[in-house]
Amino acid sequence: MTELHLWLRHEVRSTERRTPLVPSDARRLVDSGVTLTVEESPQRILPIEEYEAAGCRVAPAGSWVSAPHRAVVIGLKELPDEPAELTHQHIFFGHAYKRQPGAEALLRRFAAGGGALLDLEYLVDDDGRRLAAFGFWAGYLGAALAVLQQRGRLAAPLTPTSKEVLDETLRRADGDEEFTAVVIGALGRSGRGARVAFRTAGVEPTCWDLAETRDLDRPALLAHDVFVNAVLATTPIPPFLREQDLDDPARRLRTVCDVTCDVGSELNVLPVYDRTTDWEHPVRRLRENPPHSPHPPLDLIAIDNLPSLLPRESSTDFSAALVLQLLEFGADGPWGRCLDRFRQACRELGITEGEFRHV
Repeated sequence: MTELHLWLRHEVRSTERRTPLVPSDARRLVDSGVTLTVEESPQRILPIEEYEAAGCRVAPAGSWVSAPHRAVVIGLKELPDEPAELTHQHIFFGHAYKRQPGAEALLRRFAAGGGALLDLEYLVDDDGRRLAAFGFWAGYLGAALAVLQQRGRLAAPLTPTSKEVLDETLRRADGDEEFTAVVIGALGRSGRGARVAFRTAGVEPTCWDLAETRDLDRPALLAHDVFVNAVLATTPIPPFLREQDLDDPARRLRTVCDVTCDVGSELNVLPVYDRTTDWEHPVRRLRENPPHSPHPPLDLIAIDNLPSLLPRESSTDFSAALVLQLLEFGADGPWGRCLDRFRQACRELGITEGEFRHV
């Protein structure tokens, strides 16, 4: 552990307010002998002064490109387009193993530089369970935005808030119409978060998981007003919504929130849209409501960094789980599996790995 140097980078996405490590957990790492460098960041929810007080070194935003060769760079979302060759080991959500757009280009950058991606989505235990995840908050916010959209109270652009403030906006107000909701993937982390948000809003959702989706009751799905997808598919499965379903005369469904956002992947269970939505434009209309038509309009919410809308709460929970894994960073166990999965993805794309360093 005394030789480990972690480098917490600034996030290039302007709406990314989270951090994978909060100062209190940074202190745990420093006290254990880890060198921790933290880049300055204008949007990170926690100020750089708190990291300094925890014993971290401070560096300018984006300086990871010239970090010591053995430093392990840690972040959350996408890297900038440069440099073309990635020489470090990077820990972040790469979204590169399901043939997503840009995946091959990212992996080739690692191969060209001799670095490696340790993807947080694949940091799992011996049984394949995620060891650090934002799932609860993704589901909570997905359902919360769906409720606000259904009730006509979703205002754009979205801005970060606190759970206390959000809960207040979710509570049923005079004049709010009742509506029905269904959560698919209800037993997972994201599904649990979605259920909590719906109940805060005074809505008891229909809860479906594997048993209910092996033979999907599509008419029953379309008969709900709101649908939140919280399924993270690992193998291709039949889609939950198809284009023809959107024009089904019996469709009552008006609001869909795709928490998973596997758009562009062969694992996408909602292949009815081709691009995500964002904080500036959180809702995309998939179907209009022509005059005198029995069809309601159909709106989609598909934001791929939902937990950043509650950056303090989601960062604190994620960091508490991740720090336990970083304290055991090494070539075996979960981190070794991450490296193996990266190399497998490279082979699947026919990429020559080059001289990868070992974790």
